[in-house]
Amino acid sequence: MTYLWIAIGGALGSVARFWCSNVIAHRFPSTLPWGTIVVNISGSFLIGVLAALYGPGGKFSTNAMARQFLVVGFCGGYTTFSAFSMQTFDLARAGEWLSAGGNVFLSVALCLLATWLGFVLASSFSASR
Repeated sequence: MTYLWIAIGGALGSVARFWCSNVIAHRFPSTLPWGTIVVNISGSFLIGVLAALYGPGGKFSTNAMARQFLVVGFCGGYTTFSAFSMQTFDLARAGEWLSAGGNVFLSVALCLLATWLGFVLASSFSASR
C-alpha cells in the first residue's frame, strides 16, 4: 500500500511541476530556466515544512503514510533537480556560462534558504500547538 501512495503522490507532484514550470517559463521567457528555479525553491520550502511537521518530534510525526505520500511521493515528483542538471548542462554546452553559473547559484542558495525557512516556520507552528 505504501508504494501505491508514493506513486499517487509522485504522479500529482509531476503534474504540479509541469504546470508550475510552464506557467513561469511562459510569463518570464529567458535563457535562465526560471520555471525550474521556482519549482526547486517552492519544492525545497515545501519539503522543509513537511520535514518539520512529519519528522521526529513534529506535530504529525505518527502519520508515516502521509509522510511517504507527501515527502517521497509528491515532493519527489515535484522537485526538478534532474531537469536542473540537464538545463545547466545545455546552457554550458551553448556557451551561456553566465546563465549556467547563475542557474547553479540561484537554485542551490535559494533552495537551501527556502528549506531552512520552511522548516523554521513549520517547527514554530508545530511547537505552538
